[in-house]
Amino acid sequence: MSRYRTRSWRAFDPAAAAVPFTPAVSVRILGLDPGSRRTGFGVIECRGTELIAVAHGCLNVTAAAPTARLRMILEGLQELFSAHHPGEVAVERVFVSRNVDSALKLGQARGAALCAVPAGTPVFEYAPRAVKLAVVGSGGAEKFQVAHMIRTLLGLAERPGADAADALAVAVCHAHARRLALLAQQADTVRVRVVSR
Repeated sequence: MSRYRTRSWRAFDPAAAAVPFTPAVSVRILGLDPGSRRTGFGVIECRGTELIAVAHGCLNVTAAAPTARLRMILEGLQELFSAHHPGEVAVERVFVSRNVDSALKLGQARGAALCAVPAGTPVFEYAPRAVKLAVVGSGGAEKFQVAHMIRTLLGLAERPGADAADALAVAVCHAHARRLALLAQQADTVRVRVVSR
């Protein structure tokens, strides 16, 4: 057993890991990989077990001044929302490295991206390792492995760019999580029916 209780499977609390929403069978999911220079996005249609890629790409704001980048991210994502109308949003959680300046810039870009989300649209966060684990099967997977698996899982004609692949991976990770939540909800319903008899 691990000497750190939080890393042990025995410390898993199903009630704490419960997803706070009632998943529908079909939904459109927007995955976001925010960045201060490039913000990847990926829209997928989740129909039960079937995942269909709707759109993916990258908002490249490198050429703009630092103060204008946040506005461009906000406006670009607002256009994306009005074009595709996603029902849920999945965002990659901020990874803080040793460079504090980079972490602050990333946090600002993430804030601009989240401000573009319409009121009432559920937003879910996933750690980078959890996304890689859900898509590739390894939390330490390389970017090219993620892109290759996304191409395979979604049946894309060619491998997407790194930022778009990461955003699509976040969306796929959320699709898996919501499907598991739906299955758990159905199992609880069946269990309640059996017990009540």
